[in-house]
Amino acid sequence: MTVLPPKTEPEEDRIRFKSDNQGQASMLVPIFTLKLNHKINPRMVTVGKFDGLHPCLTAATQAGKVFIHNPHGRGQRKAAHRLSQSAQDSDISLLNINQAVSCLAAGTLGPSTAGHSLLVGSQTNLLAYDVHDNSDIFYREVTDGANAIVLGKLGDIPSPLAIIGGNCALQGFDYEGNDQFWTVTGDNVRSLVLCDFTGDGKNELLVGSEDFDIRVFREDELVSEMAENETVTSLCHMHGSRFGYALANGTVGVYDRTARYWRIKSKNHAMSIHAFDLNADGVVELITGWSNGKIDARSDRTGEVIFKDNFSSSVAGVVEGDYRMDGQVQLICASVEGEVRGYLPASKEMKGNLMDTSVEQDLIRELSQRKQNLLLELRNYEENTKATAGAVLSEGDTQMGVIPANTQLQTALSVKAATESQKAHIELNISTPNETIIRAVLIFAEGIFEGESHVVHPSAQNLSGCVRVPIVPPKDIPVDLHIKAFVGGKSSTQFHVFEITRQLPRFSMYNLSTNPTAAQPTGRVTFNINDRPQRVVMWLNQNFLLPEGTDTPDVCFTSLRQGGLLSVSMQSNGEITLKTDDIDLAGDLIQSLASFLAIDDLQAEADFPGYFEEVRATLTEVDDFHSVHQKLTAAMADHSNHIRNMLVQAEDARLMGDMPTMKKRYIELYDLNRDLINEYKIRSNNHNALISCLKSVNQAIQRAGRLRVGKPKNQVITACRDAIKSNNVNALFKVMRAGTASS
Repeated sequence: MTVLPPKTEPEEDRIRFKSDNQGQASMLVPIFTLKLNHKINPRMVTVGKFDGLHPCLTAATQAGKVFIHNPHGRGQRKAAHRLSQSAQDSDISLLNINQAVSCLAAGTLGPSTAGHSLLVGSQTNLLAYDVHDNSDIFYREVTDGANAIVLGKLGDIPSPLAIIGGNCALQGFDYEGNDQFWTVTGDNVRSLVLCDFTGDGKNELLVGSEDFDIRVFREDELVSEMAENETVTSLCHMHGSRFGYALANGTVGVYDRTARYWRIKSKNHAMSIHAFDLNADGVVELITGWSNGKIDARSDRTGEVIFKDNFSSSVAGVVEGDYRMDGQVQLICASVEGEVRGYLPASKEMKGNLMDTSVEQDLIRELSQRKQNLLLELRNYEENTKATAGAVLSEGDTQMGVIPANTQLQTALSVKAATESQKAHIELNISTPNETIIRAVLIFAEGIFEGESHVVHPSAQNLSGCVRVPIVPPKDIPVDLHIKAFVGGKSSTQFHVFEITRQLPRFSMYNLSTNPTAAQPTGRVTFNINDRPQRVVMWLNQNFLLPEGTDTPDVCFTSLRQGGLLSVSMQSNGEITLKTDDIDLAGDLIQSLASFLAIDDLQAEADFPGYFEEVRATLTEVDDFHSVHQKLTAAMADHSNHIRNMLVQAEDARLMGDMPTMKKRYIELYDLNRDLINEYKIRSNNHNALISCLKSVNQAIQRAGRLRVGKPKNQVITACRDAIKSNNVNALFKVMRAGTASS
């Protein structure tokens, strides 16, 4: 089947997918290689100047330790309770954490320390360590865990913070270990980075989480959100308001504020991303380390590959530092097997040749591709002309690829309720207005289809000018549907390609309710706006799929996912009431309406009896788990003391030759040890259940916050946390309902 050129021009702002096989001349030169006898955990690699002068490669190992590679200070280390010398390498010191390390960072934390501090996070604790003095700076228990960590200044907070992201919560500690910052986010945090996102000269906090969102916080105020289609595993600041990101499905790309510049998708996973100026042009490139061992550098503007290298195993981390102490910053890449390579940009002489060669190669490749496309187009036209000239056209039929000049591609979206044979869905209807047929349809849409694209290829018996495609959006987010359709005659062997983009509204999975007797929701949110009802009507028509539109703000919908009702009503005084039992939906509606109406601050009163009862039960469970945790900890301490005494008695009996007593004591010791292991398993299960409950509590605070906008939202989150700290459950629900703790 031959395809003729597009009938319509594609969208200019379409997301462009780049090929991974466009390698160019290398602009980085490898200058050193290290073989370290330690396996490195992915995404847990950093470089710190712990004495203020010498950069040290630091990474977490799979054995619950952190190694510090310092080839600059041999024989200068001091003994300590945590830090010890590696028996395998004299340049490596080992920091014993005795827990599984979950995140790692190094940077300036205290105003009085000359060197960097090392921050090590686990699922229960955060350790700030002074490597040079071999001493703890602080050691804090973190109930929400630490999945990601970043050091630096945030907003107007005067001192640098160690900010950790954990179980739906963000927490920042100063150099004394004081809790200076706390807020909640939508799901478990997987990545953090600080950058001046808004261009106001102050850092904002970018948070990537498991609910596929990138959120931007100005201190505890949420200022922006970008929705992706997979877990955000890595973030890195590039320059200005531009930043790179990586997803769990192998996607990497670059944003400038909320605008995505480009992205590529690989079958491998991006293990680490880093910004580094490899061609000394003053603009950093995006360096990516992949799970298959590949390292590549891409232009921050186009995503084109300008450098490649390969490791024999998965990349663990990509960092930078003047590791040779010669005044030149190297790009340092480490693999999970402990192989480390340092790279420098090519010299000015080499770089000039490489740049010229690269530009020439780009131009030749681009011109060659254009030539091939034009030749193919010309051949198609020639064959089409010959076939048309020699064919006897039957009435109402078109031979080869000739179609009427007025042929257009038409699309329509409609809501389809569930039937016995099919689930509820959105139907995309693609059609042509004449006798032409649609041979195939390709739809690209993020987060809708598996693999992000969907092909419909009707059989020869079912060819027609209309194709219907069922669509089920998993989340309430607006989605662009990029559609390509092959259109031709019934007996055509060549087809025209039509391209069109259609946006799926955010709340498309809600159908106008036709059952007036259905049970009304018990949950509701009430708030006031200073705007005309016609503006709310415009918002409804833009964000819902209404077949004939609506001219009133009073409407009722049925959810196609859960089947619950949603009603929207507005009084003459500007009071809007949303009724739904889904608190997440209520929050999404309020955030969408506030954005549409440009509302900066919005206070609301809310009541979700069913959900609030679930939260109350969860809080009771948290108290129970805390009580069990304390009892188990005390019991384990008693058992440990008993074991110590029993061991001393057994050894005394052995030295005195009293074998029966020794045997008796060791049998008792074995039984105690078995009980201790069983208690540990119980304690571990209790801890996991506690973490799950704490996540639910943090999500409840986040959901209560999303029912408000601006300052009222921040006040709700702060007041909720204060209520939990003081164990005042009634105050917590009062804040969630009224938006304030005051009466």
